[in-house]
Amino acid sequence: MSGFVERIPRPPQPKGAALGFSKLFACAIPVAQIAIGSVYLDDCPVQHYIPIYLIVSGVFGLMLALLTCMPFSQQPEDGPASPINRVCVTWNSLSSCFLFCWFIAGNVWIYSIYQPEYTKNSTNVDVYCDKTLYLFAFWITTLFYILFGAVLVCGCCVMVCFCLCGRADADDNV
Repeated sequence: MSGFVERIPRPPQPKGAALGFSKLFACAIPVAQIAIGSVYLDDCPVQHYIPIYLIVSGVFGLMLALLTCMPFSQQPEDGPASPINRVCVTWNSLSSCFLFCWFIAGNVWIYSIYQPEYTKNSTNVDVYCDKTLYLFAFWITTLFYILFGAVLVCGCCVMVCFCLCGRADADDNV
């Protein structure tokens, strides 16, 4: 079985402009999260964890995106992984687990106060949340679900195509 796994070719890695654009996009969202969370840090008394959620998500997301750009974090193709590579892989795994748990907490904080009061006045100071802060956090979180759903649907379609194509060619092996 190990010989079979070793013969599986590695998927092609994006190069040039595609790689640069994907890395830039991967860094743009965390930078925006850090900026919006920092600017509106005290502007959501109804759920004061929302700006903190954005800042922490942005910092960890940016660290993960930048770490993948470092040459020492890439596994060499022709040899065993170096100790620094193992540390990077471990850090990426732990950070990803933390971000998953942090994402769940952010969902609770964001969706539990859906449609907060956006205007600040003397009678509703405790139920106020800045509109820009809340809508940014809401749509970033919702965008993740939309993208996850799209990837899931596309993956299922590809699997169905593979199954159908595999069945059509099953008699070729006889």
